[in-house]
Amino acid sequence: MANTLWKFIDDKATFRSTDANRINTLYFPLCNTAPIMSSLSPDLHGDLKTGFHSFLLEPVSRLGLNNSKSSRNFWIYVNPQKIWSATGVSKDTGIQKEDKFSLEAGLLWQKITRQNKKIGLKSEITSFIPASGEPVEIMHIRIANITQKKIKYVATAAIPVFGRSANNLHDHRHVTSLLQRIKKGRFGVMVKPALSFDETGHKKNLTSYFVFGVARKNSPPEYIYSTQEAFVGESSDLEAPEAVFRNLKPEKDAHVQGKEAMGALRFKMQTLKAKESASYIVLMGITKNEAEIERIFARFNTEEKIEKSLEATKIYWQKKSGQISVDTKDINFDHWFKWVNIQPVLRKIFGCSFLPDFDYGKGGRGWRDLWQDCLALTLNDPKEAGPLLVNNFSGVRIDGSNATIIGPNLSEFIADRNDIPRVWMDHGVWPLIATYLYIRQTGDLKILLEESGYFRDRQLFRSQKIDSEWKPEYGTELKTHNNAPYKGSVLEHLLIENLVQFFNVGPHNFIRLEGADWNDGLDMAEKYGESVAFSCMYARNLLVIAELLEKLGQDKIMLLKETLLLLNTLRETQSNYSDINAKLRTLDKYFQNTKHGVSGIKAAIPTKELIRDLKEKALWLSEHIRKNEWLKEGFFNGYYNNDKQRVEGNRGGIMRMTLTASALAVMSGMATKEQAKTLFHNASKYLKDKGLGGFHLNTDFKEEQLNLGRAFSFVYGDKENGAVFNHMCALFAYGLYKHGLAKEGYEVISSIYNMSVDTEKSKIYPCLPEYFNAEGRGMYSYLTGSASWFILTVLIEVFGVRGEYGDLVIEPKLNTEQFKNKNAISITANFAERRIKVRYVNPRKKGFGSYAIRRVSFNGKDIAENIKQPRFTLSRSYFISLCLPDKLNIIEVLLD
Repeated sequence: MANTLWKFIDDKATFRSTDANRINTLYFPLCNTAPIMSSLSPDLHGDLKTGFHSFLLEPVSRLGLNNSKSSRNFWIYVNPQKIWSATGVSKDTGIQKEDKFSLEAGLLWQKITRQNKKIGLKSEITSFIPASGEPVEIMHIRIANITQKKIKYVATAAIPVFGRSANNLHDHRHVTSLLQRIKKGRFGVMVKPALSFDETGHKKNLTSYFVFGVARKNSPPEYIYSTQEAFVGESSDLEAPEAVFRNLKPEKDAHVQGKEAMGALRFKMQTLKAKESASYIVLMGITKNEAEIERIFARFNTEEKIEKSLEATKIYWQKKSGQISVDTKDINFDHWFKWVNIQPVLRKIFGCSFLPDFDYGKGGRGWRDLWQDCLALTLNDPKEAGPLLVNNFSGVRIDGSNATIIGPNLSEFIADRNDIPRVWMDHGVWPLIATYLYIRQTGDLKILLEESGYFRDRQLFRSQKIDSEWKPEYGTELKTHNNAPYKGSVLEHLLIENLVQFFNVGPHNFIRLEGADWNDGLDMAEKYGESVAFSCMYARNLLVIAELLEKLGQDKIMLLKETLLLLNTLRETQSNYSDINAKLRTLDKYFQNTKHGVSGIKAAIPTKELIRDLKEKALWLSEHIRKNEWLKEGFFNGYYNNDKQRVEGNRGGIMRMTLTASALAVMSGMATKEQAKTLFHNASKYLKDKGLGGFHLNTDFKEEQLNLGRAFSFVYGDKENGAVFNHMCALFAYGLYKHGLAKEGYEVISSIYNMSVDTEKSKIYPCLPEYFNAEGRGMYSYLTGSASWFILTVLIEVFGVRGEYGDLVIEPKLNTEQFKNKNAISITANFAERRIKVRYVNPRKKGFGSYAIRRVSFNGKDIAENIKQPRFTLSRSYFISLCLPDKLNIIEVLLD
């Protein structure tokens, strides 16, 4: 493992790199909750936007990040022989090659430094988006004289303004430039297109884009070039603009409108004495309120204001990152974990779009992402998580499927980003996982009785049919036959999602794969494909709902009358669960009864009978999986393809194994502890990469699987075909820890970290990417569900700090290796709206299975002595009574 790309330099997880400019796919995220979002490369390529239809800078994908000539730039003209880009983006003049480069970045800001002896100057460019919420990205530039002589120069900030939808990057690029309306002001340029171009229906545009700049003492630019044509000239480009390279002043703007806009701001000639410096501020923003622009400029038009805002932004993100923090005495891990801990926040803002690895995206988060982000939110701020969970259930359809996208407005559910009728069969699993964690952490069982609506659109029968009678004007709320909006409890939503799937089976009586499961690449087995892997999770979910009902303690549960069709033991005619056709008939009957609306009538269901029904279903499905899908090779089969064939096992001498099947069998409890050990052994044998150290998503199947999914048409070792997919690795680690296999779990979770910081291979900044390819390169940085599961596993399994129906449980599963640097390590987190730091003291450096909890102290006072037990529980009321208000409460646990 070699980390040569960057190095942490302080206790705030700031890192420094002198080699970042050598990797042309690196990018850094900036954002706030406005939201305004940007990506920056080490030479300030990247884009800036507030959404898919409002890009100030030209949209970029991974490969376009540095191939594009469009970038944020800052030019220095000394004389015709000395022209220098302070960002490093310039046609080779012979000078640029002499740059000495370094980068520093922190939570969430970036500073690039370039020093050039030939030109005699040093530049520092700090970029950030203020956490205070203004829709603006700020560049603060300092130019310093590093010689003993005076230097005269002319500085020009150069920001090409795209100013429109990402759709127009290739579609109607010229036509949409004709819509641009450009205004020059004293301090910069404002661009407001006349229309939002959309051939399905053009609309008046309300969005304005601006680039303003100011030098010290509030000095405005001397000249402004408001179009790329005027700045670049006829014979050059943005990497050698004629205005700079020929030192040309702008001509009078006879023809400005309807052209590609430019925010090129040329400042007055500056003379710097030896060691003297000058500073400049460039503001790039997007707003739907034109009057807001002057207010934004007034707020950030001096160095003092910028520095104050930058410090506030650093504090904001450090607080976000520090909600859960670790002190393991491994400085690299502790600081790297801070970056992982802001990833769920970044995804809440960016969605799964708007960074170069994610192409342009279209905004919003996917259904799976929505619920997994709630895991981290529950651990950090359960008070915020509760209402969000209830709101999210309004994306569930009455047929147990769901809208797949949620927009920036959390009540805006969208059937599918690409308007394709389809269903992912695993989507019903995740809402219960998130809700169960919330209830365990808080003890708030009443959330199960809170009500939420259902999503309604033209898709019926889990997208197998289209409702020809439905029209958009009906709205997206499920209604009763009397046309009144219908709401059901959170519990009812959970039951429908899981009961429907129990009956929704394929030829082998496992749950149908439909459009795909968690592995989106398994998308070509819709007719006969089955996911045994997620059948394990649905079986587990049925048991969890039964457990929640037992804890809820109510004699009866009110449920929509139609759901009785799915409750076998409550009907006069009971189904034989082994009879596939009978199951499908039951499902069809439920679909027919709910296809155009619901009765709205609620029935009182005896809780004990409901629990019995759920347990019977879970037991039947579990026994069916265990009996039929544990293979002689020593792992579970996870799938059946569209030819009704079992996917995994030894096939013609080729060992086919997926990590998904093993991870979910362990995580769900489908595998016994001994089977879990065997699964880990075989995953290590067949899936672990001996060179990279990570676990591949699957073995190499050696041929395309057109009867299963597109994934196997990708080259092996990339994306869904055998990459080291950190999300599934984290689930595997979590499941192993749940089984008490701490050594095995630690090996898996450590492999994720080790690959991330092995920057010779990963070539990424500190973060947990979505996956590593066959070369070990980190792909799709920042916006992944892997982070939530990694954080969850570290907190509640590795350090063993978790809730149990509102009580605090301490049950560490720490290995000897984790105490190699010191005999005490700790984790800081939130619990019951209090800040706690749980510190484990292990003087003999014993590992899990060898130690027991001997003593527990709370804020210096012993609350348990001379005990010998693997876990310790504090009731919620006792815990709160011990806490100091608004203080960090120290819980020290002696292990021996």
